[in-house]
Amino acid sequence: MSKVFSEFDTTYFKTMLENNSLYFDHSLKKFLKNKNFGLLKKPIKYSLFGKGKRLRPLLCMETSKVFNIANDISIFCAIAIECIHTYSLVHDDLPSMDDDDLRRGQPTIHRKWNEATAILVGDALQSLAFEALSADQFRVTDKIKNKLIWRLARNSGASGMVLGQALDIEAESSKKQLEIDEISKLQEYKTGKLISWSCEVGPLIAGENSEPLSLYASKVGLAFQIIDDILDVTSSSKALGKKVGKDNDKNKATFVSKLGIDNSKKKATELVSEACEAVSVYKERSRNLRQIANFIVSRQF
Repeated sequence: MSKVFSEFDTTYFKTMLENNSLYFDHSLKKFLKNKNFGLLKKPIKYSLFGKGKRLRPLLCMETSKVFNIANDISIFCAIAIECIHTYSLVHDDLPSMDDDDLRRGQPTIHRKWNEATAILVGDALQSLAFEALSADQFRVTDKIKNKLIWRLARNSGASGMVLGQALDIEAESSKKQLEIDEISKLQEYKTGKLISWSCEVGPLIAGENSEPLSLYASKVGLAFQIIDDILDVTSSSKALGKKVGKDNDKNKATFVSKLGIDNSKKKATELVSEACEAVSVYKERSRNLRQIANFIVSRQF
């Protein structure tokens, strides 16, 4: 058994994830309580409170704990990243993009309502993220707020996640399949940039060096996508809460199609080992981050 798997405590991680999700959902409901969304209220809440893993909020809060930053501060970053992530899913599911009927175990927004509502919900969630980061209740300096807002805008926009989505759409319509380095670059933007921001939150607020966590983020982000590719082949829609087999249906170049399942698992395991090594500088304070990394390569959903 490899070191990375021998360190994974399933019970410990499950408890950590459940406790974080409960705290996060309670805080998100409190944040949304007095918002006047009018007729968009139901679809916005529907999109945010589906059965998501809350992985990005968890990373925000756990990287903050490394620097002794309290939950009632990091929660605003957690809410912001979940709003951006959820907006990206709502738009990604649209017929003009991935055309999905199922997300987080329930019908997608455009299926339950309509396409226009889905577009507007995505737009609203994107704005809501920056509202969270600029809130008076978020008790950090304006300089730190500006840094967080600027980096989230960059990582989620045309220099980050949105660029990754554009590259993904272009690849689907191209007759030439991507090579491994091109797939890695695409996923660095589409998946990795939001994970990177989540891991930068702690050192940014604390005014500390973010290099170890940036390296950690790049490794776990790519590992996450490789496991996603594997689960698209090996899992079920019921287990994942979204349609499986999409990559094969679209003849899409993925880590699995290029490397095969066994070599893809090996690559993901190597990346997680490197991620754990990157945060070893924090010693015992990195325990939860190492657990998250191990979950990513062990996950079944």
